[in-house]
Formats: sequence, C-alpha cells, structure tokens
Amino acid sequence: TKPTRPSPTPRSTRARMQVTASASRTTIAPAKVARATRRAQRVPVACRASSTDDRDVGTSFADRCARLAASTVTAALLAAPIGPAHARLEGVNNPQMLPPGPPLEVLDVAGYLTKGEIARLTTEVRNLEKDTGYKLRVLAQAYPKTPGLAVKDYWNVDDDTVVFVADPSLGNILNFSVGHNVDLEVPPSFWTRLSGKYGTKFYWQENGEEASISNAVSAIDTCFREEPGKLKCQKVQGELGEEPSSGKFGKAWFGS
Repeated sequence: TKPTRPSPTPRSTRARMQVTASASRTTIAPAKVARATRRAQRVPVACRASSTDDRDVGTSFADRCARLAASTVTAALLAAPIGPAHARLEGVNNPQMLPPGPPLEVLDVAGYLTKGEIARLTTEVRNLEKDTGYKLRVLAQAYPKTPGLAVKDYWNVDDDTVVFVADPSLGNILNFSVGHNVDLEVPPSFWTRLSGKYGTKFYWQENGEEASISNAVSAIDTCFREEPGKLKCQKVQGELGEEPSSGKFGKAWFGS
C-alpha cells in the first residue's frame, strides 16, 4: 500500500503560524538584551592605541584614554536600550575634583586606598617611570564621582602613558588605557590576563578594592621591567610579588 501524503497546510494556517513564531521571538528579545548587557559589563574596558572604533578615526590617543577615564562602557552600547541607562555612559569632566598643586600619580577619589597604600603606590609608580620611562597613572573612582576627562591634561597623557582606572561599578575593576609606545612593548593578552586575575567581581569582593589595585600595579611594574622579547609579560605576577620579575631590575619595586 502506498503511503498517503499528509495534506498541505492551508495558507491561512501557515500565516497564523508565522505570526505566532514572530511574536515568540519578540517576547524573548528583552531577555537576550539583558544577557548581552550583563556579558558586556563583565568585559574589562581598554582604550588601546590600535583602536578600531569608528569614533576614534582622527581622534588622538589622549582623547580616547580620557573617554575611558570617564567610565564609558563601549561594549554595553551595543546592547543597552535607549533611556536612563544610556546617560550613565556619558563623559564626565570635573576638574574641580583634582587636587591643587603638582599632579599626583595616584588619585583616589572613591576612598578605596589607605593613606599608607597611596604613598607606597606613588613611590612604586615614580620609581617605575624613572627606571623605564613609562608613566603609570592610577585613578580610583566610583562613576560618576570622577574627574573624568580632566585627567588628560592633568597627567599630560601621551604615548608612554598607561592610565589605570579602578572602578568596581564597571563589573571588572581593572580598566586600562594603553599608550602607543607601551602597546608596542607589552602584548595585549597581558592586560586581559591581568584583569581576569585581579579585576573580577569575585576577587575584589572577596579581597577588597585595595588588593585588586595594589596587585595590579605591582604586576604592571614587574611586566614593564622585564627584558624585551616574545616572553615579555607572558606571566602575570602573583599577589604582592610572590612571582618575582625575570627582568634586569628584579624586584626593585620592593626596595630590595
């Protein structure tokens, strides 16, 4: 006996099925947006000299770094809805939040660091600049409480500068603006591994913001002091120097 073919679905029924399927897709779209937004918030933000963002065409590196210092979460723009949440991504320019007098290498406008730790990090950063020529500048903030764009002129951000913005409200507390000359020496994977080791929400909630910031600065210090080559900065230093640098300066930042 020949098998009987199923009768074709009437055109009106197929139309109703298409409308239903379309409605289902529309219903789940907000959930997809929410998941995408959460993923974007977990991604560490970095302004790089080799940025390919359309907004950066014809824009100086310093301007791109200043935009990061204002805590713009570029990845979230792809998923965030237009509305109040979008206002959070606007740039901030508060020069009145900068302290008077000579520029400070470490600015803590959020109160994450003790006075003693600020002094220690300042010494470490100054020694790093004296020994290597690279400028590391640290801004600890809680957006929108930040000097934002004002740090560009305050620190004279250039191609030898790394601006380290520590902001827990971004999800990953470690965010970096990397100057062009630094970009040529330090592999991009270093910043990703560093953020993944000391910047995750789990880490800074368990150990505190100060531990994340201090360990990141020490790891950057060790990385910059290593000899040039393909193995430079391939390893992220352990907490407070448990894995010493292999570079010619050794553990100079410990004062030893």
